[in-house]
Amino acid sequence: MAEPEEKHEEGDEEEEEEIGESGYRTVKDAVLFAIDVSPSMLERPPETKDKKLDRDSATSAALKCAYQLMQQRIISNPKDMMGILLFGTKESKFEEGEARGPPAFPHCYLLSDLDVPEASDVKRLRNLVENEEEASKLLIPSSPTKEDPGVAMGSVLFCANQIFTNKAPNFSSRRLFFVTDNDSPHSSPGEKELRRSATVRSKDLYDLGVIIELFPISKPDGQFDRSKFYDDIVYRPPLSDPEAPVPTLEATKTSTIGSSDGITLLQSLLSAINSKATPRRALFNLPFEIGPDLKISVKGYIIIKRQERVRSCYVWLNGEVPQIATLTTSRLADDTARSVEPTEIRKAYKFGGETVSFSKDEATGLRSVFGDPTIRIIGFKNLDLLPPWANERAPIFVYPSEEDYIGSTRTFAALHASLLQKSKFALCWFIPRRNASPVLAALTPGAEQIDEITKEQVAPPGLWAIPLPYADDVRQNPDLGPDRPIVAPDSVVDKMRPVVQQLQLPGGVFNPSRYPNPSLQWFYKCLQAMALEEDLPQLPEDKTIPKYRQIDKRTGPYVLDFAEELDTQHRAWEEENRSSSKRGADATTDATTKRTKKSGGAANGDGDGITDATMRSAFEKQSLNSFTMPQLKSWLSEKNESISGKKKDLVERVESYFEKKG
Repeated sequence: MAEPEEKHEEGDEEEEEEIGESGYRTVKDAVLFAIDVSPSMLERPPETKDKKLDRDSATSAALKCAYQLMQQRIISNPKDMMGILLFGTKESKFEEGEARGPPAFPHCYLLSDLDVPEASDVKRLRNLVENEEEASKLLIPSSPTKEDPGVAMGSVLFCANQIFTNKAPNFSSRRLFFVTDNDSPHSSPGEKELRRSATVRSKDLYDLGVIIELFPISKPDGQFDRSKFYDDIVYRPPLSDPEAPVPTLEATKTSTIGSSDGITLLQSLLSAINSKATPRRALFNLPFEIGPDLKISVKGYIIIKRQERVRSCYVWLNGEVPQIATLTTSRLADDTARSVEPTEIRKAYKFGGETVSFSKDEATGLRSVFGDPTIRIIGFKNLDLLPPWANERAPIFVYPSEEDYIGSTRTFAALHASLLQKSKFALCWFIPRRNASPVLAALTPGAEQIDEITKEQVAPPGLWAIPLPYADDVRQNPDLGPDRPIVAPDSVVDKMRPVVQQLQLPGGVFNPSRYPNPSLQWFYKCLQAMALEEDLPQLPEDKTIPKYRQIDKRTGPYVLDFAEELDTQHRAWEEENRSSSKRGADATTDATTKRTKKSGGAANGDGDGITDATMRSAFEKQSLNSFTMPQLKSWLSEKNESISGKKKDLVERVESYFEKKG
């Protein structure tokens, strides 16, 4: 499908390039799959008793991963590019209509050129994945001989270099997904020149801005060892290089052929590739003012964000085939229907009954009155002073960047270590982007977390920017008066304990990736069916629906025991509360009678002696405001109602009481 063309107003182009609809900086991504087609990658795992484990070969699993990723990209990221390069094949193809003669890149087969995925590309890849006969014709490994030693890794990397240079020269994110099970190519002593050539080609890719992501596959008889070859290929710049970006990419977990732990090779690869599928898109790139004349550059990331339907374009369905519509925007005057120029448009606001208008430049200047976007430290406080309820919105992960200020990483690391050691947080003036309202934020340090088993990084070290609420955002808990929360007795707690224990998830950890959004899945499947000219699918499986039968089987008897004990304790509490209320009402009546007799029967000054009939009569006449605050509080106290708040709140409470009574 062709990309949509949009017309923007003058002055909107810079903002549209910087921040997208989702709040992230718009980043075009180009992903090229490089899949090994060696004989070991084409071997199927042995049959097992577990029928849930599929018997896909490693190459087939990688193609299925690419197929699923292409399905997602064609809908959610229609401007991103994707391609598939097979290496180690008997045939060689780099481009259509290639001239006869020696191939430019021997044993490299460009299955899908790097381009914006279209429906035809998805169909062709689907036929290759689902049709074993067609796959067997293409997936034929090369046979090394003396004249033809086989595929060279330097040739594969140079082929990828040419593809990125020709097809995505201006993309800000370019990545090469490398899938292989051979941890030591060119291992013989006579192939040192080939290893050196591969190292040079990988450095060329890095200089071009291409990131190599390795997805290793271990064989059943041994673990994949990155140190043999790929530590020199998956280039990581040294920390001493001031011009190199910060290496934030962690190593991908290794997938195993024929795994017996219930996770298939396809599932393992899908999990690994999905974790790398979306590039890190910075929410902002700001100067970080630590002190006077001391600035560094940092980037901010939103770690968790609600996934919503992406509406990047409009599709015209009234033609023979669905087509992406070309968007144009124009504004017309109501009286003359003439086209209105952007310079004629003014924004108006009402103040004191009058309309005040501003031009576009004036309105923009009002929004930037607080200054440019920045993070500025204004003080330090102990972490104990940061209450848990201060985290009103999702925190933003802040990490150093060397783009604007050299040495930002070292300075940021020193600040992070100091805050972590002294258990402090930095109070900051925080403006994340242009036209955003300034807020006070707490910069709290986050320590690095390492998995004890895999020894891999689970969470990187950095700072978390927590926007703090203003005083108006914090709501005070209501004063319940006599109606305070009731603490459950120990017998009720003991009955609930087995219910909670039986409802624990396996391992006690909730994994949100196991519960996809059914609405989003249905939406994307319908779009996919329209693009691929397929029948509409059935309703998607909703894994968020509770498993009622399993819950009843595991907790049914315990829930009934808990309900019985709760009813018993509730009746006992009601009886005790009724008797205490009666004693309190009698004591109040006696005291009121004595004071009334002493004052000659007057009951308007001290707030006592108001009967229900008198209060109801005032309610019907809408004259409750004639009573004083002590009178209203005294009457509400007898009814076990809250007596907190202003007089208006007390009157509303009395009205609510009689409205419920009827």
